[in-house]
Amino acid sequence: MKAAPEAQKRLLDLAELDAAADRLRHRRRSLPELAEVEERSKRLAQLATQIIAAETEAGDLGRDQAKAESDVDAVRTRVDRDQKRLDSGQVTSPKDLASLQSEIVSLRRRQSDLEEVVLEIMERREAADARVSTLKADRDTVTAALRESEDRRDASFAEIDKEGAEVQGRRSTLVADVPADLLGLYEKLREQSGVGAAMLHGGRCLGCRTSLSIADLNRIRAAAPDEVVRCEECRRILVRTPESGL
Repeated sequence: MKAAPEAQKRLLDLAELDAAADRLRHRRRSLPELAEVEERSKRLAQLATQIIAAETEAGDLGRDQAKAESDVDAVRTRVDRDQKRLDSGQVTSPKDLASLQSEIVSLRRRQSDLEEVVLEIMERREAADARVSTLKADRDTVTAALRESEDRRDASFAEIDKEGAEVQGRRSTLVADVPADLLGLYEKLREQSGVGAAMLHGGRCLGCRTSLSIADLNRIRAAAPDEVVRCEECRRILVRTPESGL
């Protein structure tokens, strides 16, 4: 392949721009804010699950408490009814009196047991409600932190994208002056190794950092200035400059 020396030298500028673009893409992928956003998003999802579980527990305890209180009210009503019968003097049979008194004692014992159950459920419900409040406070804190991370991420994205657009603009201007066949070879090599062209500096390929053999250097010395030469080691385009050591 033939190409004017100046056109070949433009490949070095192109390679520099492409390397800058690669660095920007890497920077965009490895922003610390991305890890923060992912971590805090996972934490929010975890909190959402925990809040649902805690609210479900609190709701279940609320229903249990209502049922237990209803049972207490029912027993209390029966105790009051039986006590009124007892106090009214309507029951005169000793056997019926003994039975009624025994029932009242049993009902009051049952009422006491049920009231203990209500108190236990109330304590558990208060603990569940407190856990819901704590989890929601944690959710609000993490949400605020997530929004802050997202804002910083988006600001970094905007800065990187602006730099990337500038690099792409300069690249578009530059490739307009590179022959199509030379550019095609450069792009193909770049796809294969990430770098399509490298400077020959002091007898060394700066693409793979390999020092060329005497035979390779003699071959390059003998090549016409417009001949496109390649590194025998990495196959990149070797661009000759006054610093090539030829």
